[in-house]
Amino acid sequence: MAWVRDTGILFVTLLLFWLMLAGSLASDVLITGALVSLAIALLFRDGLSFFTELRPTLAAITTGFRYYGYFLRELVRSNFRLAAIVLSPSLPIEPAIVKVRTRLKSRMGRLMLANSITLTPGTLTVEMEGEWLYVHWVNAETTDTEEATARIVAGFESYLEVMYG
Repeated sequence: MAWVRDTGILFVTLLLFWLMLAGSLASDVLITGALVSLAIALLFRDGLSFFTELRPTLAAITTGFRYYGYFLRELVRSNFRLAAIVLSPSLPIEPAIVKVRTRLKSRMGRLMLANSITLTPGTLTVEMEGEWLYVHWVNAETTDTEEATARIVAGFESYLEVMYG
């Protein structure tokens, strides 16, 4: 019965998005939005929404807000670090592809982790294989798997584990 809940969440999310874009609660707009949202929710019930594997708990929702705050802080910090590297005449980089491990079990949690790493300047997730992620790191501080996991993954993972498991 989880698919019913997931489909319902996707339907409501799509319908609300439709209504925000349409800016009207006229019956024709509402009916069209409901029909299209229902069709999309039924056709793509296995995907399309990062809410589908989200744990529906207060802790997960509040952790989600803290996660986005953490992500934004890391985004700003990594932008400054990368800018310093680019502006330095000696261009002090030591690129490497490092192997890191995640404890996350859900597909969406791993996807969010990989995207968070990729969106943070200086790192790029190049492959996901089970519990392993291969990350291109512009200035690799270490190539040790455990240490690289602690530096790249651990911060994001602590939030995502509460949200997705």
